[in-house]
Amino acid sequence: MSRNPYADDIIISWVELHRDARYLSEMLHAIGTWKGIIAITRGGLVPAALVARELEIRLIDTICVTSYDAGENNTAAQVQGAVNILKGVPGDGDGYLLIDDLVDTGKTARVVRQLLPKAYFATLYAKPSGRPIVDTCVKEFKQNKWIHFPWDIEYKFATPIKHGGRATGADT
Repeated sequence: MSRNPYADDIIISWVELHRDARYLSEMLHAIGTWKGIIAITRGGLVPAALVARELEIRLIDTICVTSYDAGENNTAAQVQGAVNILKGVPGDGDGYLLIDDLVDTGKTARVVRQLLPKAYFATLYAKPSGRPIVDTCVKEFKQNKWIHFPWDIEYKFATPIKHGGRATGADT
């Protein structure tokens, strides 16, 4: 049985993600113009689409990477394995934005950075182990936080406590 290294969960809402992507877009717009965007799949797809809209970039490509396996019992807390490039892109990234949702340990980011050393690497969120690899990010989180993105969670009605609902996240 493997130990879960995450002490806490952070849930990112659609509203927060969109706001952060707009802020990232503003920072990237101030830097200059871009030939296009390369999204790191799958997490970078949604942020790349939002940045592309804000900067009116029409040329979007993907670098398709796998590095996480489902955790025990297919839980949300996943285990990072070997980095596999399923689909690359030509060139060295010169003039392109490389977009991802999160840089965590930096394992995937290092591999992608080696393939596209001249791309400007931007993420919405970063943790300390991966932060030095990217050029910019919007928010930084502690390494022991697990980030839940809106596409990974379900929203559902919560029964009021008075009517038999339970508080979540409390030790019971």
